[in-house]
Amino acid sequence: MTTPWGEVELTRFPEDPHDRLRAWDASDAYLLHHLAEEKVPLTGRVVVIGDRWGALVTALAEHRPTQITDSFLSQEATRANLARAGVEPGAVRLLTTQDPPPERVDVLLVRVPKSLALLEDQLLRLAPAVHADTVVVGTGMVKEIHTSTLRLFERILGPTRTSLARQKARLIFCSPDPALKRPANPWPYGYALPEDVGSVSGRTVVNHAGVFCADRLDIGTRFLLRHLPGPGAARVVDLGCGNGVVGTAVALADPTAEVLFVDESYQAVASAEATYKANGVPGHAEFRVGDGLAGVASNSVDLVLNNPPFHSHQATTDATARRMFAGAERVLRPGGELWVIGNRHLGYHVKLKRLFGNSTLVASDPKFVVLKAVKRAVEDR
Repeated sequence: MTTPWGEVELTRFPEDPHDRLRAWDASDAYLLHHLAEEKVPLTGRVVVIGDRWGALVTALAEHRPTQITDSFLSQEATRANLARAGVEPGAVRLLTTQDPPPERVDVLLVRVPKSLALLEDQLLRLAPAVHADTVVVGTGMVKEIHTSTLRLFERILGPTRTSLARQKARLIFCSPDPALKRPANPWPYGYALPEDVGSVSGRTVVNHAGVFCADRLDIGTRFLLRHLPGPGAARVVDLGCGNGVVGTAVALADPTAEVLFVDESYQAVASAEATYKANGVPGHAEFRVGDGLAGVASNSVDLVLNNPPFHSHQATTDATARRMFAGAERVLRPGGELWVIGNRHLGYHVKLKRLFGNSTLVASDPKFVVLKAVKRAVEDR
């Protein structure tokens, strides 16, 4: 990426030589060029939120910024990009959305996230640290910035306006008003599940901002909950756990099961733990933020449950699903099972047959399929 201060080499995480998606976009470049062209003083505490792969903090490393992200993968990409750029360790402070926010913010740079709820939560958490002289600049692609986005800045921080578009990107300028009466933060948000979803019927779900379908049970998960395997698996992984409702359903149905909740989102894992605890589940559980099943021992799991995402921010990709399936095949014991819920058109059965040598249709409706793949012993392959 070419910046006003030179070129920086950036990659996503994990690095994939076949991945054609860049680790930056026109909105990152637009923001950086604006800061240089307008000679914006990058003094005091510079805070960057929503920096997807570390492009912004890598370019601005000499100003010792603080990055706040919800994504483990984004944070790992940032570490790698900073190291590649020769930035000294500690020059950029890396925080997650679950860490206490800085007490003072002098420059706030916002890469608008896909989730309006996550933006709301982050702005409300940072608002007490923003003062009248804080420089606030947001950035995003035109298709990502809506009237509701601008209203959110205005309602939480102060008067807001936008720039002209450049290469399909746009900037947001906000003038903080310390006297503004801000709304209470509605996150985390909880609700009761419907009565037709098995062991979690009527139970409580807790969602932190940014978690998929945070205000209601999504129809795909609802379908999976109605078709979960019966008790008997000793060690179960809720892979890409989101708010943890699937893993909690397993634990309620079989208190002897040991359940591992895994997601790359800090908000998601916090939600899963809150959901699990809110329902007083008697079993044993572990909650882990990470890169899929990395760090889980091979041949150590009996059942993996997975609702894989098919988007990376605004881009449609099956790369995450493929990596999740491969990770599941590695960690499952021979005879262990991967259960997947997905849209019919995604063709997951083809990928599962290629990887496991088998794929069974468990249930289907006009939109979704639940598929099962069984890990075979080496001698049976």
